[in-house]
Amino acid sequence: MNSQLFTHSFSLLNVDYVQLNHRWNYKNIISPYYRLYYIDDGEGIVSNPDEKINLKPGYLYLIPSFTLCNLKCTNFLSQYFLQFFEESPDGISLFKDNRSIMEIKATALDVSIFNRILKINPGRGINRSDNPKIYEKEAYYKEYRALNNNMKPSVRFESQGIILMLISRFIQSVRFKSPKSEKIPSVVLDAINYIQLNLGNSISINELAKNANQNRDYFSREFLKHTGQRPLSYIHEKRIERAQYLIVTTNKTLLDIAIETGFNNLPHLTKIFKKYLKTTPGAYRKQSLQIT
Repeated sequence: MNSQLFTHSFSLLNVDYVQLNHRWNYKNIISPYYRLYYIDDGEGIVSNPDEKINLKPGYLYLIPSFTLCNLKCTNFLSQYFLQFFEESPDGISLFKDNRSIMEIKATALDVSIFNRILKINPGRGINRSDNPKIYEKEAYYKEYRALNNNMKPSVRFESQGIILMLISRFIQSVRFKSPKSEKIPSVVLDAINYIQLNLGNSISINELAKNANQNRDYFSREFLKHTGQRPLSYIHEKRIERAQYLIVTTNKTLLDIAIETGFNNLPHLTKIFKKYLKTTPGAYRKQSLQIT
């Protein structure tokens, strides 16, 4: 694998073992962090408009950051769960091309290291509610960062290693399996990387097409064919993802966030934010700051 993968690091948010019931029923969740589940009993469902995954005992499930999902348990579900933030120097997610719910059969080693990270990080459960709208608060993220800063170096290294081991299972089984037999052209991949690296700068479709040495209309059709989105829609989506992350994890003003994510002014950020998330940046921040 490319050595650039090892520039990614992951910081622990929560880890716990819980038993859930019918109250675990939440819709349209888009979190700025990863969720990883190991199911040991019962049944549940994780879904979005494009897929529906039945949670089954003996399987691992990964939901990358900013992946839209619905969570549901009709009766009983017991699970180990791990939540963590991703950090990379260029801001490009390891799973940027796989914003989908992933499922793999768990091994005895997976279960063992899941128990291990839980043992060395006691008291790192949510301990408030299983409702994301309650526990996804900027104030709580600060608490978790403080806990990480006070970790013993040995625990920090071991926790990081366990997260990497669990993620590696999905990289091996999911990331490099293209859903289509047709390989994504390098010009499209180059455009995706360029967009991710320049979210805060002005990006035009003409510029992307010129970099690819293609006609604008032809480039747009190829981009749509291989990503399922027009270039401008893709740019907006990635900028909104970055804005969400900054809103809930920093104290930056909304104007600063608008500038940092390439929208240049607050009205433009608000317009696109509302289009994608059906709420305004101000309301989104207010929700994240409300402690229930």
